[in-house]
Amino acid sequence: MCGILGLISHAPANQLLYDGLQVLQHRGQDAAGIATLEGQTFHVHKDNGLVRDVFRTRHMRSLPGNAGIAHVRYPTAGSAVDHNEAQPFYVNSPFGIVLGHNGNLTNAEELKEQLFVEDLRHVNTNSDSEVLLNVLAHELQINSQQYRLDVKTIFAAVIGVHHRCRGAYAVVAMIAGYGLLAFRDIYGIRPLVIGVNETPQGKEYLVASESVALDTLGFKFMRDIAPGEAVFIDFDGKLFSQQCSNKASLNPCIFEYVYLARPDSVIDGVSVYETRLYMGEYLADKIKRSWSEIDIDVVIPIPDSSRPSALQLANRLNLPFREGFVKNRYIGRTFIMPGQAMRKKSVRQKLNAIGVEFKDKNVLLVDDSIVRGTTSREIVQMARDAGARKVYFASAAPPVRFPNVYGIDMPSPQELIATGRSDDEICREIGADRIIYQDLDDLKAAVHKANPNINSFDASCFDGRYITGDITADYLNRIEVRRGNGKASDAINQMALDLAAEES
Repeated sequence: MCGILGLISHAPANQLLYDGLQVLQHRGQDAAGIATLEGQTFHVHKDNGLVRDVFRTRHMRSLPGNAGIAHVRYPTAGSAVDHNEAQPFYVNSPFGIVLGHNGNLTNAEELKEQLFVEDLRHVNTNSDSEVLLNVLAHELQINSQQYRLDVKTIFAAVIGVHHRCRGAYAVVAMIAGYGLLAFRDIYGIRPLVIGVNETPQGKEYLVASESVALDTLGFKFMRDIAPGEAVFIDFDGKLFSQQCSNKASLNPCIFEYVYLARPDSVIDGVSVYETRLYMGEYLADKIKRSWSEIDIDVVIPIPDSSRPSALQLANRLNLPFREGFVKNRYIGRTFIMPGQAMRKKSVRQKLNAIGVEFKDKNVLLVDDSIVRGTTSREIVQMARDAGARKVYFASAAPPVRFPNVYGIDMPSPQELIATGRSDDEICREIGADRIIYQDLDDLKAAVHKANPNINSFDASCFDGRYITGDITADYLNRIEVRRGNGKASDAINQMALDLAAEES
């Protein structure tokens, strides 16, 4: 998961891009970067850290120009936090290109070898985004006539990228002397939207991972960029678009709606907030069916992303809804913090219980999902320490049993609490009196209810079905080796074999 921005403006781009990154900070807290274009010259500043820490006044002054791209990052499957992998990336041939990418190429190693042996291009880091940049640069080079570009040539290059690259990718790229290019993988796994701002000088365009960035920067939402589509905006403000794949279909990552995206965003025509309300309704109905004998005194959300689901659940069950935890907003999201010890320590720093809401009560805690279980275990204990008589736990998402390979750093299968465990075993692991999960069909129905035109999703972290069709046990094993965990678990190997049998 990363956040990307691309801007063509009539005013200095640096402040707009900085403000946009602040809004997308939830999509990545490990690194941030901005590249602006002044004439034919790129100016780039990037480093590890939060946006507010990476950019100081002196850095902003060194980013002139009215166009640029920006990126916030956290590492994808199996990679480490390396300041050399902060984005955007740059190549000087052909034309000069900077690129930012959200997602993960599942054939990055194969592409890296092709680039070196066949395309005579060298990749300096372990980032698949640098691989993607070089693939795009090569396709632009071989499609251009005498090193000159036109819109047709640019779209032909994107067709070449789709032909060569597998996995998930939402991309913004700036081509010196030409303009801003944005495109999305053929499955539409990662989100990408475009907005416009009318000014006396002409139209300005902003491409972003989430619509909330358009809202806060004063841009009017135009539409989502479609799966397989490419959009090109030149420096005169002319917009061109083309579908660059005849195999495109929309399969958004359902975890975006569960956790990743901000509730005030709209992704592929779906209000994230509305979806989370529906998730609460479906979960409440399951509790009615399954827990009729359970006595619940109060419903308490785990801040922040579970709040809409918990509120709607409480309303549907006619139960009191209370804020039982106060959140320290200066602590990062624990889901994307490396290391169990760091994560466990951060939970107590991040949340504090309001004792009066727990004392002598049977409480139902509602969270958006349970991934490792470390945070859940700590929170259950906090509720008990605050005087709760019984602690029930509800997850607005199904059990996370499989790694995500499309740009979310889902942990190793050995770290996923639901892998190889029953609900009762998970309940004991986190110390709750009872646990209940959303059904996957109900989660899909919640998103479909918000936009009936979406019928297919990437839900691989829940069901192990990888939409790109190229994920094997060997691929998952390689990720485990890069993590230093040895080989993948027996459960993951069996899952890969089952999928292969289904496809055959």
